[in-house]
Formats: sequence, C-alpha cells, structure tokens
Amino acid sequence: MTISFIIAPFVGAVIGYITNDLAIRMLFRPHKAKHIFGMHIPFTPGIIPKEKGRIAKAIGDVISENLMSHEGLGKYLLSDAITGRLRSGISGFFEKQKQNDETVKQFLGHYFTEEEIDNIVLGINGSLTRQIKGKLSDESIGNKVAHIAMEHVMNNMSGDESTDGLFDRIAGLPLNIGKGIMNMVLAALQEPGERMLSRNINEIIKNNGEEIVSNLIGEEVGKVLITSVKDLLCGKDELIEKIINKVMGLYRDAVTEHLPRVLATIDISKIVSDRINEMDVAETEKLILQVMKKELKAIVWLGAALGFLMGWINVIL
Repeated sequence: MTISFIIAPFVGAVIGYITNDLAIRMLFRPHKAKHIFGMHIPFTPGIIPKEKGRIAKAIGDVISENLMSHEGLGKYLLSDAITGRLRSGISGFFEKQKQNDETVKQFLGHYFTEEEIDNIVLGINGSLTRQIKGKLSDESIGNKVAHIAMEHVMNNMSGDESTDGLFDRIAGLPLNIGKGIMNMVLAALQEPGERMLSRNINEIIKNNGEEIVSNLIGEEVGKVLITSVKDLLCGKDELIEKIINKVMGLYRDAVTEHLPRVLATIDISKIVSDRINEMDVAETEKLILQVMKKELKAIVWLGAALGFLMGWINVIL
C-alpha cells in the first residue's frame, strides 16, 4: 500500500506529462501525411499542417477585421501617445538643425543627388515664376502702377518749391496764377499719361516679365542655398511652430481621410493568409514554439501535475 502511494502518483505524472507533450507535438507533426501499404495513417499530417489553409485564412480575417481595421488603426495612429511622439520628433529635428553649420545645399545633399537638387530648384523657380507672372499679366496691375506713379509725380511737382515761379519766369504771371495754370495742365495730362504709362508697363511685363521674375527668384533661391541651416532657422521659432502644426495637420488629415481608402485597396486578409501559406511547416512550428514555448511547457507540466493528482486520488479510492 505504501509503495502504491508512491508509484501510482508517479506513474500518473509520467503519463500526464507524456500525453500532453505528445498532444502538443501532434499539432505540428508529422508535417506530411503518412501511409502504410497505401493506407493513410490517421492523425497524419498534424493538425496545423492539415488545416494550414483554413487557419491562415482565419488569422488573416481576424487581423484584417480587428487589428488592421481603419477604425482601430486610425484610433491608434491618432492617439495622444503617437501624435505626441511625432510632434516631439519633429521639434527635436528642428532643435538639432538650429546648431547645424551646413549650408542648405549641403544639408539637402544628404537626401538628394546634385541633379535632384538642381531639378528641385528649377521646379521651385518655374512654379513661382508662373504664379507671379500670371498675377502680373493682369492688365489692372499696369493700371494700378501707372496711377500710383502719376499720383506721385503730380504730388511732387505741385509741392516742389523748385517749380514755384515757373510760369512767373516764363510768362511774367503772378506766382499763384502760374501755379494754378500748371496744376490744370498736370491734371489734364494725368489721364493720358496714366494710359500711356500703363500700356508700356503691361508691354514690358508681357515681353520681359517672366525673365525678370525668374532671375529675381533664382537669385533669392541661390542665396538660400548658400545660407547655413543654423542661420536660416535663427529667430524663426514662430515659423517653425507653424510648420510643425502644419505637418501635424497633414498627418491627421492623411489618417482620417486617406487611411480608409488605402486600407480598402489592400486585401490585408489575403496578404496575411498568403504569407502564412508560403511559410514552410517546420518554419511555422519554430515560430509558434518561439512565441509560446513557455505556455506550451506549462501545459506539459500541468498534465504531469494532473496525472500525479489523479494517481494519488485513485490510490485513496
């Protein structure tokens, strides 16, 4: 009886350990179906190799519908933790660049080739030139410039002491009468003068505006390229904050507006299931055992514990 109290629980523990270990192994093994004399051996292949396609689809569906849904993913990407890290990263980038002695061109050289930088500069120049040229092509610009110029001339001439006594010296008229006549003449010349000046300004803009604007923009862009990053950002804290806010706004817009469309075009379930199906059974087994080694080992020892308990209860009964 004393020996039974020792042997029975021990045997039960061994049986429980072996059966649970065997059950876990049978999840993966054998990897392929086995036959004896042409007859299929039951329980071959293992459960996971046998149901690999169905399991892969089920995992793909779960990931697609729960983990990678645009609601769940969008909520995660817009969480305070993620947006906070993003803002902190952008701010840290600008703080680092405030100490950067490289020129803007050298800085861009880390990310673009010389040819790409030249193309970027040409693109900026061309885009700004077209926009400004388009605005200047409006005939009202010439009219406004001509009007302001003539007003300036009129005001200066009527108030310029050097014109005092002009008519007095020429026609022998009193000063006040001479100035009055001069003002009348200027007033009469103002409208045709504005029209003539406006036509010339518009003609100059039409024929030479693009070249003038392009050269001016090219000079300014050239100055920026040889400016150090540190000097370019110096005293621009307010502008930097606006840029950071703009980037954060674009990020939120991208997540809320574009993420659903992006996910709608991607069959995540199929991608996941195809990837699992492409994996070798041995590779799948190794991966699962790496992730769940501790848990599976606990199941084996739980079998031993239950076997021990059942063996001891069996002796008592």
